[in-house]
Amino acid sequence: MSVVSIEELEKARAYGRPLAGLDLGTKTIGVAISDLGLSFATPRAYLPRKKFQEDAKALLHLLSRENAGGVIVGLPINMDGSEGPRAQSTRAFVRNLQPLTKLPFAFWDERLSTVAAERALIEMDVSRAKRAQRIDSAAAAFILQGALDRLQALRADPGG
Repeated sequence: MSVVSIEELEKARAYGRPLAGLDLGTKTIGVAISDLGLSFATPRAYLPRKKFQEDAKALLHLLSRENAGGVIVGLPINMDGSEGPRAQSTRAFVRNLQPLTKLPFAFWDERLSTVAAERALIEMDVSRAKRAQRIDSAAAAFILQGALDRLQALRADPGG
C-alpha cells in the first residue's frame, strides 16, 4: 500500500488488527505492537539490521505473525524541523518495503523518543547492558504510543 497521514490511517488500516510501530536504527529495528483497541503500545524484540532484503523478510514475517493492520514508522526529524540523512534513509526504507506488502504506513515524528525510552528504562532500574538491548523497541513503543494517542484524539473529535 502507500504512505498515508496519521489522519488517513484509521480508514486505510485493516480493521480489528493491531498497529505496529518501528524505530529504524542503523544496527537494529525496534518493534512495538498495539493492543486491538489501539490504546496501548507494547515493545517487542528488536530485529538486528542486515541487508535490506533480509531486514524486509524478517520484518514482514514479524508483522504477519503479529497480524498487524498498519505500520507507524518513526521519522527522525531534526530539532529544527528539517529532515536530514537519517530521515531520508527511513523514507527510502519504507519506499522499498511498500511494494512487498499491502499494509499502510504512516510516519510519526520520533524526536526525543529514544531519550524518553532511556529515561523510562532507567526509572525501571534496567541495567545499562539490558537498556542497550531494549532501547530501540522501547523507542518504538513511544513512537507507536504517540500515534495511538493521536488516533484516540481524532476519534474523540473527528474535526480536530
